[in-house]
Amino acid sequence: MGKIVAIVGRPNVGKSTLFNRLTGSRDAIVDEMSGVTRDRNYGTCNWNGIDFSLIDTGGYVENSDDIFEGEINKQVHLAIEESDLILFLVDVTVGIHELDKSVADLLRRSDKKTFLVVNKVDNNERLIDAHEFFGLGLGDYYPLSSINGSGTGDLLDEVVKFLAASEPEIIPDIPRIAITGRPNVGKSSLVNSLLGEERNIVTPLPGTTRDSIFTRYNKFNHDFFLVDTAGLRKKGKVTEDVEFYSVMRAIRAIENSDICLLLIDGTRGIESQDLNILSLIYKNNKGLIVLVNKWDLVNKETNTAKKIEMEIRTKTAPFTDYEILFISAINKQRIHKILELIDSVYMNRTRKIPTPELNQVMLELVKKNPPPAVKGKQIKIKYATQLPSQTPTFAFFCNLPQYVKEPYKRYVENRMREQFQFTGVPIRIFFRKK
Repeated sequence: MGKIVAIVGRPNVGKSTLFNRLTGSRDAIVDEMSGVTRDRNYGTCNWNGIDFSLIDTGGYVENSDDIFEGEINKQVHLAIEESDLILFLVDVTVGIHELDKSVADLLRRSDKKTFLVVNKVDNNERLIDAHEFFGLGLGDYYPLSSINGSGTGDLLDEVVKFLAASEPEIIPDIPRIAITGRPNVGKSSLVNSLLGEERNIVTPLPGTTRDSIFTRYNKFNHDFFLVDTAGLRKKGKVTEDVEFYSVMRAIRAIENSDICLLLIDGTRGIESQDLNILSLIYKNNKGLIVLVNKWDLVNKETNTAKKIEMEIRTKTAPFTDYEILFISAINKQRIHKILELIDSVYMNRTRKIPTPELNQVMLELVKKNPPPAVKGKQIKIKYATQLPSQTPTFAFFCNLPQYVKEPYKRYVENRMREQFQFTGVPIRIFFRKK
């Protein structure tokens, strides 16, 4: 197992800047606005050939009425539980704050090894000011400036010395599942129901999950990575820069996944933003499972599910070959069925059809219904093969590929879906010159 290091501290001491400095990335959202990092954010760090994971937590705030600050406390507790080493960050320009004392108390009570890190020490005067932090009773400290990087090398030397040389973790080749949907459709609730623990902040406010969270699910004979994305919003509605970053990250999560679970709010039906997300999933050739959530809140009559299902498929045509499941993330209704569907869609997405079988089946169907002739010339399809690619991609070789029109490509795709199991997976079909 890889080693985990967590950065904790009260808001605005520079945790995300330090996270970005140590991981060499811009993965954590950095903003002057207090309390921007609401969830734990994961990154990887390599120093002197030793790899470890880094968690950037939300600011730790005690006894606050703010709905997020209570939740952020939970995140810090979780980070302490998950980590092998804690970097407790304080701000030299402010000195010891009351909240620093409460964090220090919490850390002294935990058995975790803690490095006290004094940030914003970028001149000799501030180096002297840093002595004050001995008063926290956590022993020696590491002065640094996460903005310009001074002092981070010394800190990292000590971090890897403590973690000792451990083998870098090999990321297993298992499915990556992105949970997508508009804000407030229940994505975090679904993650929590699947994992059976409060891994993400769940509050009844849209726009809560700003960062993507990567979690391994490994139980009941199912094994995959779960990516909980920030809710996608219409681009025009992204007023804060922070939301813009989140939308970008959600798009990246779709790009980096194998299968997307698209959550739709059952009380509202399918909306234009849902269709935008679906088209993004389709364009990226990702597996798709549509989950109609909040089914427990829908007033049901005979055939309500049938009607909603038909409306969804009509609006997503021509791509209609995917599973639709009616669920309640909160009540865990049909949650196990999702796991079965993930397995079957992943099998469909990685399915390889032997060339002889493909030709035997498809050439027969093409012969019965050939492409329409163009300018008196007959298009003849001679041979088909599956191309080596991450998603099902097929080449049909013929004499006049440039004349094969879209409707015929759709005919070929539909026949392939009937003959071979590709439910929930976009198929790419190319016609090439023989």
